[in-house]
Amino acid sequence: MSIINYVRIIAFMFIYFAIATKSEASNDHPLSHKLDLQFRFDDHSDKGYRNQYRIRYYPSLALSSNNSWSLNGFIVSGDKFSSGNTTLRSDSTDYFYARHLFLRYAYSGGKWELGVIPTYKGRVSSSGLSKDGWIKGVRSVFSIQQDNELEFVAGELSDTDAKHALDTIDQVNYAEIEYSANTSKPHSYELGFEHIMGDNFARAEYRWRYLPTHTLFLEIVHSLTHMRSELVAGLSGQLQHNETELYYFAHYSYVSEHFALRAELSEDFLDYGHGISIEVGARIAHFNNAQWFVRTDIVENTSRIMGGIKLRFKK
Repeated sequence: MSIINYVRIIAFMFIYFAIATKSEASNDHPLSHKLDLQFRFDDHSDKGYRNQYRIRYYPSLALSSNNSWSLNGFIVSGDKFSSGNTTLRSDSTDYFYARHLFLRYAYSGGKWELGVIPTYKGRVSSSGLSKDGWIKGVRSVFSIQQDNELEFVAGELSDTDAKHALDTIDQVNYAEIEYSANTSKPHSYELGFEHIMGDNFARAEYRWRYLPTHTLFLEIVHSLTHMRSELVAGLSGQLQHNETELYYFAHYSYVSEHFALRAELSEDFLDYGHGISIEVGARIAHFNNAQWFVRTDIVENTSRIMGGIKLRFKK
């Protein structure tokens, strides 16, 4: 890790906690935290067996009494846009970078975000950009009627090395417009257009909650520049087994060759071609903040089996 990055993170945390100490003392502007930890083994057909960990830390400082204004951060292990995992006993284990730092204004009709912002406005889809990624720019979300929203994003997405996430913006090469609607309680959909580093994409997603705890989803991303496509279709939900509530997530995917960098920056990308992914997990008994999970991914000639535990703490 470079000295510059150490200085950046130390300065980031010092400013955050200096303000927080004053705020908490007056009890006017509380600081909230969320910490996600993951420890897993990963048997990858191309990379062999690895033990890995991931740390995601989300600090948020309310700047107004009604929480409409807030300063938000995101600090993650790993060194790549689409991954926060690091491998034990490797040269990458010391990477820990701030990837978001932004001002948010939330009101009854939507929200604004300005700075180094998340890649998502809410839930992260399988075909959406990675949760660990960032965009340098601005997001505006408007509620146009009940359960319907219109989102606009403009900014920069170019250097995917995490150590440059908080660097100043050089050019505007990212734009997104998305309409999301919950047509009725079981059905919802999203329609969007993206411009990423010179390539244009159209995106559509449909979700059907056909049972109270089971959802079917279909996602399509089409490159208007290269005439290539990405398709994801699957199921997610919860099952009751004895006294244990299991969650599951399973999907089929297809990503065209030469789909552009857009595919590699997505949440669940492993390789190009046809693929299947299945994950199951459950809360660990007597530990409300802990879950175990097992996952397998098979894409063309690449396979991966993972398992481990997830921990979440929130204050």
